[in-house]
Amino acid sequence: MAEAAAAAHLPGDLDNGPPLGRIARIEAWSLRAPIDTPVVTSFGTMHDRPAVFVRLTANDGTEGWGEAWCNFPGVGAEHRARLLIDSVAPLALGTCWPDAPALWRHLDTRLHVLALQTGEPGPLAQCVAAIDLAAWDLAARRAGQPLWRALGGTCGSAAVYASGLHPAQAPDLAARMAQRGHRAFKLKVGFGLPGDLDALRALRAAIGPAATLMLDANQAWTAETARGHVEALAEDAPLWIEEPLTADQPPAAWAALAAASPVPLAAGENLRGLAAFDALLATGALAFVQPDVGKWGGFSGCREVARRTTAAGRSYCPHWLGGPVGLLASMHLRAASGDHGWVEWDANTNPLHEPVLDQLPVIQAGRIDLPVAPGLGLALPLNDFAGWIRWQGSAC
Repeated sequence: MAEAAAAAHLPGDLDNGPPLGRIARIEAWSLRAPIDTPVVTSFGTMHDRPAVFVRLTANDGTEGWGEAWCNFPGVGAEHRARLLIDSVAPLALGTCWPDAPALWRHLDTRLHVLALQTGEPGPLAQCVAAIDLAAWDLAARRAGQPLWRALGGTCGSAAVYASGLHPAQAPDLAARMAQRGHRAFKLKVGFGLPGDLDALRALRAAIGPAATLMLDANQAWTAETARGHVEALAEDAPLWIEEPLTADQPPAAWAALAAASPVPLAAGENLRGLAAFDALLATGALAFVQPDVGKWGGFSGCREVARRTTAAGRSYCPHWLGGPVGLLASMHLRAASGDHGWVEWDANTNPLHEPVLDQLPVIQAGRIDLPVAPGLGLALPLNDFAGWIRWQGSAC
């Protein structure tokens, strides 16, 4: 769809958040943790686990943490971190902000021309998203509220599913995740229909008929081939098929596939801007809407998408496949948005989670309960990440 490739323009009616104030310093770190088994999708392979962590510090010393999506290309983390410090952070300094949404709208407006000039609306949106997450975390910490409550929620609980299961390892990986408390699992497809079908049958046999099963094609199919693939994969009753089309397909193409599909459709991680989400919601094509808080919108934008999704009678299921800051942020926003949907928990090995495993929620019968500690409830031990840091910078 055309909106997916355009810089986002935001309305001025987004709800306020807790008071933010003046930001004294913004720091960014790009990290890469080596892994033995690459993470493989239908469009590319991750040979390590990258992250961009962002810290905002207010004049009174209060801190907040954010994370930018940076999985691709192979130099994405370094690029986002430098772009954030050099081109985005200076626009957030020197002003007393009423709240995080005000800062987010300001950054979006100021960066519109630069996004057009550079042809990089995506990376710039990811930098803004990371700053927005950190701004909300900072404001919620100062207010003494967990983020799920600062975002308007009444309950800090959410359903989760294990994602990123590659066909070659899916049955074994699903079994390990089931032992950790998972009850729902998402299989990667898009590697050729015969192999997809074999993998689907093997996974269903491994997890049993009662477990919830999702599929993710990662934009692998054209509008001409998607219908046949979805019909063939419907036999094992998946809850949804994710990104069966590329994100730039027009809403009419999504509507046509949804009308013919025996499996509900899911998408959203590669959309930018409320107009793009509104266009798809208006067609009724998506049963499950999946914005990524580190890719576009942060809390400020994705909270509004969640509200519009719920109002349309659809399920908000945030996408996330990265480090622990974005994982917790996705959980908080999912919990704040009611109890109809799932939050994604990457089942692949990610050493970047290890230093904070004791701070991540425990999964029990497919659900998590978030802490009542202020903000994200996360203390990021930077010294424990030192061996993976590839670049760091700051603006003040």
